[in-house]
Amino acid sequence: MRSKTPKLTVVGAGPGDPDLITLKAIKALESADVVLYDALINEDLLAYAPEAEKIFVGKRKGCYAYRQEQINDLIVARAKSHGHVVRLKGGDPFIFGRGAEEIDYAREQAIETQMVPGISSALAVPAYQGIPLTKRGASESFWVITGTTKSHKLSQDVCLAAKSNATVVILMGMSKLSEIVSIFAAENKSNVPVAIIQNGTTRNEQFGFGTIDTIEQVVLEKKLSSPAIIVIGEVVEQRVKLASIYQEVQKEIVS
Repeated sequence: MRSKTPKLTVVGAGPGDPDLITLKAIKALESADVVLYDALINEDLLAYAPEAEKIFVGKRKGCYAYRQEQINDLIVARAKSHGHVVRLKGGDPFIFGRGAEEIDYAREQAIETQMVPGISSALAVPAYQGIPLTKRGASESFWVITGTTKSHKLSQDVCLAAKSNATVVILMGMSKLSEIVSIFAAENKSNVPVAIIQNGTTRNEQFGFGTIDTIEQVVLEKKLSSPAIIVIGEVVEQRVKLASIYQEVQKEIVS
């Protein structure tokens, strides 16, 4: 038998709802010989690769199944021994997902590579709560910022974003919430609306709404924790309006 061509496809699994995956991603999974998957993907998606070897390589709160260097080596080893490796990553692999790093490493080892974009949680999770990241009269742009950099510190871009009128979406930022609140309060934005959405788009979704002044208390009361997305900006207020419109429509349907 002719050996299979070593190949890596980095695939975006979307934000959590298994229906929010692309057709191209499903086709990649169906053709996989090995699937290396992260902690934040919905494991229902693994059913699209019934014959493939499945290896969990995720991490949560500093607990690593594999270090990044080990994942890189595993990708290359399995591609050479099995053929098509699908690297299944939550959201979009090129948005704080280290997908580009893995592709670069595989290419250096003469592995054929492809990338399948995914729906980013930065966009989909607020949308599921009726929060538009941009809206005429409320926000003309948005920032998407990591809450934890390679050095485990808050990105300095948060300080820049706090000076703007843009919507600010912070991923992996729950452990830095107090610092984030302090930065926005220092810019006289204590009354700016904030939403925190945990396990967005999944059946375990939880959320809290407040302001820069009140959001830490909301988190305590609702016992919110990671994984969660922080949305800061006037567009958070739009969620209330959208929800009330939805309720009125439902009443009309029932009546």
